[in-house]
Parts: sequence; structure tokens; C-alpha cells
Amino acid sequence: MGDAVVNRSFVFYGKESPTPEIQRLLHASEELQFCVKTFRDVAAFTDKRILIVDRQGITGKKVEYFSVPYRSIVTYAIETAGALDLDAEIKLVLSGGIVLELSFLKDKENQMEGLLFQVYDLITQYVLG
Repeated sequence: MGDAVVNRSFVFYGKESPTPEIQRLLHASEELQFCVKTFRDVAAFTDKRILIVDRQGITGKKVEYFSVPYRSIVTYAIETAGALDLDAEIKLVLSGGIVLELSFLKDKENQMEGLLFQVYDLITQYVLG
């Protein structure tokens, strides 16, 4: 999986409360598990999918919404941060060969490793369950 071409990469740096935008995009049958912050955006992990809000451009008025159903994940890998690394990653290979990289920035309290494994465990639960 190390040689896979990453089609899209997102960087997370902490937990977040669900925004009104995320609330509006959730389906009534979904149960929100938690949200994480990106630099300008937010990603929601539900019991059915990963929903990522990606603001683009200088003003951020253009927005792309990524919806990744867990059932579309073909394979996935986790890479923890080493002593000199600034981030850890989860790489998702989706049906159709699309590769998404979810990066988690390292922080002083080492909370990001906990969030990394929380995301990994959630993906595992819904992919295998």
C-alpha cells in the first residue's frame, strides 16, 4: 500500500463539535459518532460513512463534500508517527482504486494517536461488522 497513488489527502488536528453544515448533511438514519477538525473544515464519522467538508479557494466559498460509505472501503492501513514524524496516517483504498489519506497531526499531549486509533477502530468496526 506504500506505493499507492494518493488521490486525496486530508489533515486532521483535533475533535470538533458537529457544525450546522454537518448536521444538515446527515441522513435521519445515520448516527453521528464524532467529528474532527481539518484546517478549514470538518469531517464527521457516522455509523454508515465518513463525511468530509472540503472548502476550496482563497475565500472558502466553494465547497466539495466527500461521502465515503464504509462498504466502499476495499482495504486500509494505519501508519503511526515515529519520533521525528509530525503526523500519522490512515490510508483508505476505495472501490474504483481511489486512495484517500487521512493524516493526524502530532500534538504535545499525544492525543492525536488516540484519535488515530479511534478512527481506525471505527472503520474496522463498520468494515468488518
